[in-house]
Amino acid sequence: MEHEKIQKMDTIHEHITSILSSLPDKPGCYQYFDEKGVIIYIGKAKNLRRRISSYFQKEHESIKTRMLVKRICDIKYIIVDTEEEALLLENNLIKQYRPRYNVLLKDDKTYPSIVIKNELFPRIFQTRTIIKDGSLYFGPYASPHMAKVMLQMIKSLYPIRSCKFPISQDTIRRGKYKVCLDYHIKRCKGPCVGLQDEEEYNRNISEIKEILRGNSSRISSVLMKEIQALAAEMRFEEAKILKEKYDIIESFRARSTVVSPTLDEIDVFSYAEHEHSVYINYMHISNGAVVQVYTIEYKKRLNETQEELLGLGIVELRNRFKSTASEVIVPFLPDVVSDRNITFMIPYRGEKKKLLHLSSMNVKQYKADKLQREDKLNPEKRITRLLKMIQTDLHLSSLPTHIECFDNSNIQGTNPVAACVVFKKAKPSKKDYRRFHIKTVVGPDDFASMEEVVTRRYTRLVKENAPLPQLIVIDGGKGQLNVAAEVLRRLDLSDKIMIVGLAKRLEEIFFPGDPIPLVLDKNSETLKVIQHLRDEAHRFGIAFHRNLRSKKQTYSKIDSIKGIGEKTKEILLRKYKSIKRLRSVPFEELAESIGEKKARLLIEGLNKT
Repeated sequence: MEHEKIQKMDTIHEHITSILSSLPDKPGCYQYFDEKGVIIYIGKAKNLRRRISSYFQKEHESIKTRMLVKRICDIKYIIVDTEEEALLLENNLIKQYRPRYNVLLKDDKTYPSIVIKNELFPRIFQTRTIIKDGSLYFGPYASPHMAKVMLQMIKSLYPIRSCKFPISQDTIRRGKYKVCLDYHIKRCKGPCVGLQDEEEYNRNISEIKEILRGNSSRISSVLMKEIQALAAEMRFEEAKILKEKYDIIESFRARSTVVSPTLDEIDVFSYAEHEHSVYINYMHISNGAVVQVYTIEYKKRLNETQEELLGLGIVELRNRFKSTASEVIVPFLPDVVSDRNITFMIPYRGEKKKLLHLSSMNVKQYKADKLQREDKLNPEKRITRLLKMIQTDLHLSSLPTHIECFDNSNIQGTNPVAACVVFKKAKPSKKDYRRFHIKTVVGPDDFASMEEVVTRRYTRLVKENAPLPQLIVIDGGKGQLNVAAEVLRRLDLSDKIMIVGLAKRLEEIFFPGDPIPLVLDKNSETLKVIQHLRDEAHRFGIAFHRNLRSKKQTYSKIDSIKGIGEKTKEILLRKYKSIKRLRSVPFEELAESIGEKKARLLIEGLNKT
C-alpha cells in the first residue's frame, strides 16, 4: 500500500515537472486541480512561467500555501494579452468555480462598466448592473477609478447631460424643465429646453462611442493639433490641460479582451493540428466574460477533413459542458448536423473576432506545450519531426539529415574567402566545417566565387565517394543560387541534391528556375533552421576573413627569408621598428644582435627583395 502511494506521488511529480518545463512567458490565469479533478485555486499572472514555478521552488511560510501545493495534482492555464485581462478573467472564473483556497476573492464583486443609455439625448454613467434595454455597455474596467477617470475625461471633452429627466420632444415643447448648473458652467448645452438639437448631441455621442471602443485615433489626432497650436501661441497652461486629456485617451485605446456584457451565452471554438493530432479549444462566454475554457485532442484515424473533426469537437464539448448557447463562433464552418436553434458565425472584425483570437491563442499554446513536453522526453522524435517539417515545407524528396550552407566573404574587396558549414540532424557538425581561399577570381565577384567554391566542394566529395547532403542552402539571392545550381547540373548532381537560396532582405527562399519565392511564417521552425545555417556560415566566414587580415597586417619581408624565424623577427622589429631602418643597420651591429650567420642571411634576403 505504501509502495503504491509513493509510486502515485512520483507520477504526479513527473506530471507537474513536465508542465512547469513548458509554461509560456505570457500573462494569463492558472488553475490548480486536486486528485479528484476539482479546481482548488485560481490565480492570475503577468508571467505564467515565473508565477506558477514560484509555488514549487521554495518553502512557503504560510501553512495554507504549503497545504495547497501538496494537494496540486494538475495545472491548467489560459493565456491572454494583458495583465488587466488576466485580472478580469480571474474574477470571472473565481465567481464561476468558487475554489476552496481563494478565500480572499470569494466576494461576488462585479467590475464596473460605462453605459450609454438607450434614450433621447443619452446619458453616460458608471454602473455595475447590466440591463438589457438596448443600452450600450463598455468594459468591464479593472477598477472603479479607471472607469471614473474615463468618464471625467469624456465629460470634460463633450457637453453631455447628467440630469435624470425623462426628456422627450413633448417635454421640450411644453418647457417642462429648466436648465441646471451644468449649463451655466458650460458642461451641458441645455438639450432639455431645446438649446441643443438632437443631431449635434448624437454627433458627440458617436465620438464618445469610438473613444470607448478604443477607436480614438482620430480624436487623438485632433487633440494633438490643438495642443501644438496652443503651444505655438505660448498658451502652455491650456495646452497642458489638453495634453492630459490626450494622454488619458491614448492610455485607454487598447480594449480589454473581456468583451461587452451584451455578448451573452456564446460558444467559441478554434482549431489546430499537427501530423496525426488535432486540437480543439472551447470557450464559453456569459455576460461578456469568459467562464469556461477547455482543449481536447483527437487522433486522426482516416483522412478526416478539418470540417468533420471540428464538428466532432463541437458536439463533444457542448454535450460535455451542457451548453445551450444558440450562437457559436468558429474559424471555419464545421461539418456537423446542426440544431436549427444554433447559428454558426465566422467573425472578421469587432469583439467577436477578439474572442476567436483569444481561443486561437490558447489552442496554439496547448499544442506548443504538448510538443515541447514530448520533445524533452524524446529528443530523437523532436529531430525527426523537425526534419519532416523541413522536408514538407521545402518539398524535398528525402529527409534532410545532412544540410550544407555556403557564404562568401570579401570585405572591402580584400582576402576573398568562402565558408561551408554542415548541419547533421538539424544541428551544427563543426568538425565538418570547411574554409576556402578563392583562387581563380580576381576582385570582389560573388557569382564567380560561389561557382568556384561549390565546384571544388562537390568535385572532391564525388571523387572521394563521400556522403552528399540532401539540401544545400546558398546565402544569397537568385543570382548566386542559379550559379550554384548550374555547377550541380555540370556535376550531374541536380537530381540527387536539392538547392535553395535565402535572400537577406525579406528572408525569402528561392528555388532554381522559379521566380516566385517561398515566404515562410517568421515563427516557422524550418525558417529558423535555415536562418541558423545562414548565420553560422556568415560567422564562420567572417572569422576566417578577420584571421587572414590580421595575419597580413603582421606580415613583413623578413617572413620570406629562409633561416630567419619568428623569434629573430620579433627581436629585430622590436629594436629597429621597420624594414626601412633595418636596411641601414651595419653588419657588425646586426651580428651582435642575432649572430653572424643570421645577419648574413638577413642582408642577402633584404637585398633580393
